[in-house]
Amino acid sequence: MAPIRNAVVNFNEIPTGYPIPGRTTVYDASQTVDLDNVPLNGGILIKTLVLSIDPYLRGKMRDASVKSLHNCGIARVVHSENADIKVGDHVTGVFNFQEYSIIPDPSRVGVRVIAKTTLPWSVYVGAAGMPGETAYFGYKEYAHAKKGDTIFLAKMDGLKVIASAGTDKKVAFMKELGADVVFNYKTEDTLGVLKREGPLDVYWDNVGGAILDAAIESMKDHGHIIACGAISAYNDPRGQHFKQLFARSLTINGFLVLDLMPKWEEDGEFKYREEIMVGLEHAGEALRKIQMGENVAKSVIVVAEE
Repeated sequence: MAPIRNAVVNFNEIPTGYPIPGRTTVYDASQTVDLDNVPLNGGILIKTLVLSIDPYLRGKMRDASVKSLHNCGIARVVHSENADIKVGDHVTGVFNFQEYSIIPDPSRVGVRVIAKTTLPWSVYVGAAGMPGETAYFGYKEYAHAKKGDTIFLAKMDGLKVIASAGTDKKVAFMKELGADVVFNYKTEDTLGVLKREGPLDVYWDNVGGAILDAAIESMKDHGHIIACGAISAYNDPRGQHFKQLFARSLTINGFLVLDLMPKWEEDGEFKYREEIMVGLEHAGEALRKIQMGENVAKSVIVVAEE
């Protein structure tokens, strides 16, 4: 077989604010790969099917020496010299933003075979993947919530749920999911809503900034804050004020999902919605949209069909 295209999305320059497609990230379709003759050196050759687009990718754009973008994905094995992985297997792991990649030692980098179910592959990098696991594991480990408590941003175990978003579409979706109080933080005063509907027993934070400040001010004494991100600060060097954490004896837990996975991984049900863009060339635009809050659901790049 003649060499075929092996397009890639590279990190090109450190952004001073929001990432700009074509400058911060560059789509390069000039590379090729010979699928039949490329050396594997005991590894595997994969065809990337889907890649996750997540807010934390902005944090990876701080070292100019790093050129390749990479994140959680699903791929199909094209060739294999690994005894544990067969041609045709589907694997999950952290993959480059590239159509085809060689993984020299799959077990060392956490690449593992995944069985297909009735769910689309895109769900395995969203609700059934790292983002969904982050939400569920963090809640189970740190919320310490009981029926009747008030929580900002999660619907579990008979709690009163207050949820916010920056677009009316997202607000409507959260109402569909069953949140008790939903508001658009761009058109309503967050602190005012929380003071009216609170106080809060639990706050789940992946925003930071002014919304975290409003949540802290609205917490009950000895409340719990679960922190897994701060997207408002990813593109802004200013930080947040934490003095009320001490004055109110609050508990705040930051965590990485990998730390909790062995403890809380289990079967269950979930509701989800996706925002899919088809084609690796759209990765830069997907990254821009998620940083600016323009996406309306879990963002996924479908790189290729089977």
